[in-house]
Amino acid sequence: MPLVYQQNINESAGLGVWHITEDESFFLHKVSLLTPVSHAHKRLQHLAGRYLLKELFPQFPTEHILIADSRKPYLADELYHFSLSHCGDYAAAIISRSQRVGIDIELPQKKVEALSVKFLSSTEAALIQLLPANPIQNLTAAWSIKEALFKWYGHGALDFKKHMHILKVSYTQDFFTAECAILKGEKTELTVTGTIIEDNLLTWVVQ
Repeated sequence: MPLVYQQNINESAGLGVWHITEDESFFLHKVSLLTPVSHAHKRLQHLAGRYLLKELFPQFPTEHILIADSRKPYLADELYHFSLSHCGDYAAAIISRSQRVGIDIELPQKKVEALSVKFLSSTEAALIQLLPANPIQNLTAAWSIKEALFKWYGHGALDFKKHMHILKVSYTQDFFTAECAILKGEKTELTVTGTIIEDNLLTWVVQ
């Protein structure tokens, strides 16, 4: 079973990562493709993410998922707050019954070095290098942290460098945390947690 990671965050929230090794027919036994996705691999990622929601919370009503103008998936009745992310052959999902959530999964790639000046200040770049990984992984972690914040925010129109700031980072053997702030409208402080799952950077926020 390719559920490669699962964590219960608190009594009402949990997350998981699925390694996609199946074909579409496997997922279509449990979830439907409600919107057309022409690209075959993106369609597989789409189905895997929704299948994972059912794995984590069997009663999750995937058939009622709507897509906001910001591209954020949501439920009209907000019975569950949830977030999805895909990268290569992996899908990640987080669900909470009571709190807003955001999740992101990324495979470290060298191109993040050239892009980092567009989403990190010099102060943030110095902070993120305190993480105990190589520079590419650390910069990918920074990008993933801000992606998780962006998904938590949910309204779009956030500048990754101007509106989202990493203020402090710390780590244990298996996890890292980033104290962050969203500076658009009223300042919002959040904590993003991250770890490495099968060479992928996984980050999430619940608040």
